[in-house]
Amino acid sequence: MAEAHQAVGFQFTVTPDGIDLHLSREVLKHIYHAGVTSWRKRAIRFKNGILTGVYPASPSSWLFCHSISFQYCLSSLLPPSGSSSDYMTMQSHTVLSAVLFATGLWFSLILMLRYILKALLSYHAWIFESHGKMSFSTKLWLNLLKMFSGRRPLLYSFQASLPRLPVPSVDDTIRRYLESVHPLLDDKQYNQMEVLANEFKTDQSPRLQKYLILKSWWATNYVSDWWEEYIYLRGRNPIMVNSNFYAMDLLYVTPTHRQAARAGNVVHAMLQYRRKLERGELAPLRALGVVPMCSCQMERMFNTTRIPGIETDFVQHLSDRKHLVVYHKGRFFKVWLYYGGRHLSPSELETQFRKIIDDNTQPQPGELKLAALTAGNRVPWAQARLKYFNQGVNKASLDAIETSAFFLTLDDEAHGYDPDKLRSLDLYAKSLLHGKCYDRWFDKSFTLIAYTNGKLGVNAEHSWADAPIVGHMWEYVLATDCFHLGYTDEGHCRGESTKGLPAPVKLQWDIPLECQEVIEDSYMVAKEIADDVDFYGYLFDEFGKGLIKKSRTSPDAFIQLALQLAQFRDKGKFCLTYEASMTRMFREGRTETVRSCTSDSTAFVRRTHSNHRLDLFRKAADKHQNMYRLAMTGSGIDRHLFCLYIVSKYLNIDSPFLKKVLSEPWRLSTSQTPQQQLNMVDLNKFPRYVGAGGGFGPVADDGYGVSYIIVGENLITFHISSKFSSPETDSYRFGQNIRQAMLDIRALFDQKEKN
Repeated sequence: MAEAHQAVGFQFTVTPDGIDLHLSREVLKHIYHAGVTSWRKRAIRFKNGILTGVYPASPSSWLFCHSISFQYCLSSLLPPSGSSSDYMTMQSHTVLSAVLFATGLWFSLILMLRYILKALLSYHAWIFESHGKMSFSTKLWLNLLKMFSGRRPLLYSFQASLPRLPVPSVDDTIRRYLESVHPLLDDKQYNQMEVLANEFKTDQSPRLQKYLILKSWWATNYVSDWWEEYIYLRGRNPIMVNSNFYAMDLLYVTPTHRQAARAGNVVHAMLQYRRKLERGELAPLRALGVVPMCSCQMERMFNTTRIPGIETDFVQHLSDRKHLVVYHKGRFFKVWLYYGGRHLSPSELETQFRKIIDDNTQPQPGELKLAALTAGNRVPWAQARLKYFNQGVNKASLDAIETSAFFLTLDDEAHGYDPDKLRSLDLYAKSLLHGKCYDRWFDKSFTLIAYTNGKLGVNAEHSWADAPIVGHMWEYVLATDCFHLGYTDEGHCRGESTKGLPAPVKLQWDIPLECQEVIEDSYMVAKEIADDVDFYGYLFDEFGKGLIKKSRTSPDAFIQLALQLAQFRDKGKFCLTYEASMTRMFREGRTETVRSCTSDSTAFVRRTHSNHRLDLFRKAADKHQNMYRLAMTGSGIDRHLFCLYIVSKYLNIDSPFLKKVLSEPWRLSTSQTPQQQLNMVDLNKFPRYVGAGGGFGPVADDGYGVSYIIVGENLITFHISSKFSSPETDSYRFGQNIRQAMLDIRALFDQKEKN
C-alpha cells in the first residue's frame, strides 16, 4: 500500500560488503520541519514567558535601567592616576557593580509595579455604582489602572497581579445566610435555624475560621482546590448529566451540510486556538475593558482527561498532544493532527474524517459501548480500568484516548434547531448532554460532536473549568469557521489536500466477556439517567436585552425575578435558588452562588394585584444586583460555608449548622451563558449568526435546571431540564410559565408608560 511505503523512513540490506542503507528524503524532510517547528514553538513560548514574567514592566525597561546606571557610574569614574591595569580593574568593578545595581533596581521596579497593580485591582467600589454613573474616585482609579496595565498584555500577564480571594467574616456570612433562608422557612423553622447558627458562630466558627484564614495566606485561593476535589473529583455518581454540560452550534446558520468538512474546519480552528493558548497570545478577558479576569482555568482546556479512581478521580493534563481520537459507529480511530511539522489543513482533516466515515469495518467485541464506562458509576469504571486496561492493546488504545488533544464524535444522527420540527431543540440538547450514553467520552475535557447534517456541539467535563471557559473557545471556533476559513461552493473545506497523509489508525481492543458485562452494566445505569431527562428548549423573542435596559433594569435581574414568578406559579411555593456567578477577578477564582430567592423577590411575586408592584419589582431587582456584586467581589455565602465545613471534617468537629446548610437541595439551579467576545461577530451586519448557548442537567430530583443566554437585543434562549420521574416537574410547563412571567413583568412597565 502507498501509505505503508510512505511511512518507511529508512531501509537497510545486509550484504557481504556491509550494510546498504537507504534513507527516504521525504521522511527526513518531515523530520527536519518537525524539529524546526518544535524549536520555533519553544522560542515563542520562552519569549512570551519572559514578557509575562516581567509584566507590567517590559524587557526594554531593563535596558533603560542599565543605561542610566552605566551613565552615572562612568561619569563618576575618576581619570587614571596610577597604572593602566589598576584603572582597567577599577573600570571592570564599576561595570559589574552597575550591572548588579541596575538588575536589582529593575526587579524592584517590577515588584513595585505589581504591588501597585494588585492594589488597584483590589478596588471594587466601581462594581456597586449605578449603571452610567461613575464617581470621581472610580474615574481616577480607572485612569490609574489603564496607566499601570501596559499596552499589549498577553493572556497570563495579569496573573501575578490579581488579588487573592478574601475570606469573609463569619458574622457577615451567617447574617446573609439567615437573610437568604428567611422567606423559605416558617417562624418555628427559622427560629431553630437561628439557634443553630448562633451556636455555631459562638462555639465552633472561631477555630474553623482561623484555619481558613491561615490557608488563604498560604494558598493562592482558599476555595478552588477543595471545590475541584470535593464537589467534582470525589463524587462517585455518574458525571454524565449530573456534572457535564453542553454547548450548541449557531442557531439559524449551518455553513455546510457536509459532516466531514464542518468537522475539518472546526478541528483546525480549535488547533489555531490551542496554539494561541499555549503561547499565551490570546487577549485576557477584561471587565470594562481594563479589569482582568483570571485565565488559569484555560490552561487545561486541551490535552486533558479525568482519570477514574476508587475513592477519588484526578485530572491528567499533558502538553502538546499531536493526535485526536475519533468515534464513529462503534469504532475508535487515531488521527494525527500534524504533518511535516505543521497542523493539518482543513481540507486534509476533511479527507481524514471522510476516510473514517467511509470505513465499513465492524466494531470489535465490546468496542461499541466501551465509552459507557465513562457514563456510569465511577468505581466500576476505575476497577475495570485497573483490571482490563493496564496492559497490552487495551492499555495502548486507552492511552491513545486519554492522551489525545480532545475527542471527536462523528455522529450517525442529524440534530439542530429546526423551526418546522416540534421539539427539535429538545432532542438536540439531549443528544449533546448524553447522546446514546456510549458515543461520547465523558472523561475528556470536551467532546466535539459533528452531526450528519453539518451541525455541531460540545459536551464538556466540569471539574477542570467552568462553562465560560469552554464558551470562550467555542465563540472563537464558530467565528473562525464561518468568517475566516469558509467553504467552497460545493460545501467542502477550502484548499488542497496533501497526498500521502498517514491514514487514520483504527484502535485495537481485546475486551473479555467479564469486562463486556461491566460495560453493559454501566450502560444500563447511564441509560436510566438519560431516559429520565425531561428537556425543553425555548426561544423567547417577544423582547430582549434592548427593551429591558430601556426600563433601567439589569437583564439578569429581570430574568431571575421572572424565574421566581414562574417557580411560584409552577409549584405554588418558593424554593432555594442557585445562580452561578464568577469570582475570576481573583487569582484562581471559579464560581460563587447568588441565592436568588429573597424576601424582596417573594414580596414582589406574592403581591399580584398591588398598585405598588412595579416598585416592589425594582426593589427586588436592586437587591439581586447587590447580591450578585457581593458574590463577584468575594463576599458570597456558600463557598465560605463550604470551606468551613471541609475544615470541620478535617478537625473531626461535628457541626449541626453546617450539616444542615450543606444538605439543603437547590430545587431551582440557574446559570447565564455570557457572551465574551462580542467583537468577533457583528450582529448588526450578520443578525442570523447567533449562538444558542448551552445547558446542563437537573440538580435536584424534584427541581429544575435553567440555563439562558441573552443574544443581541431581541432574543433570550432558555434551556430547561428536569426529571420525568418527578410528578412535581414538567420542563415544557415551566418554560411556558417563564414566558408568561416575562410578559407579565413587561406589562408592568407598559402600564406605567400609559399612566
